[in-house]
Amino acid sequence: MPNQTAAMLVIGDEILSGRTRDSNMHHLAMALTDHGLSLTEARVVADDHAAIVAGVNALRGAYDHVFTSGGIGPTHDDITAEAIAAAFGVPITQRADAMALLGAHYERQGVPFNEARQRMARIPDGAVLIDNPVSIAPGFSLGNVHVMAGVPRIFEAMLAGVLSGIAHGKPLLSRSLRMLRGEGEIATAFSAFAALYPDLSMGSYPFNTNGAFGTNLVIRGTDAARLDTALAALQAHLA
Repeated sequence: MPNQTAAMLVIGDEILSGRTRDSNMHHLAMALTDHGLSLTEARVVADDHAAIVAGVNALRGAYDHVFTSGGIGPTHDDITAEAIAAAFGVPITQRADAMALLGAHYERQGVPFNEARQRMARIPDGAVLIDNPVSIAPGFSLGNVHVMAGVPRIFEAMLAGVLSGIAHGKPLLSRSLRMLRGEGEIATAFSAFAALYPDLSMGSYPFNTNGAFGTNLVIRGTDAARLDTALAALQAHLA
């Protein structure tokens, strides 16, 4: 049975403006690779209601899981929760369980549980809360969409909780062959070789290290023995 597929929707004007460098997609890709899910597509959209709705609806219909980051905080531009509710066509309200979590947290902190902070308890109907062990404010899962914070430390903690409830697939493994030959020199032979292994994914990645040009040839798949066999054959093929 093939691994489940996944996509990511990164939400935030600060990402598109270059003010903030996104690290969540990199972390998600590594985590999904280890968990045996195939991250197949990633999109970045602004803090725009229509763009979020369109992105979520396009991705959730095409993939087994969609992971979002950003836009679930207390400020006016944190509109992700409302957009997810609109995408699914469900109401959104201040959930009692989320309100209780947040209220108790701010009471322990000795700070007011004001209107802005209460916005983080707005959860679409039918969603399941995602635990936030870092700062309490929850994310949520609705259908196959998992909505998480944009702050990397919080995103990573939420993701660990979400993945604990998703069945493992076969982790994606890789083997690589480093060659001091340019892509143009080996492209034809490498393409012919790749065609012999349609069950594996192969790619070439050029490098320039201290003036030395070369190419890393990478083979990916889920069967370690198959990868080892293919790597040995590739070495012989390009010798």
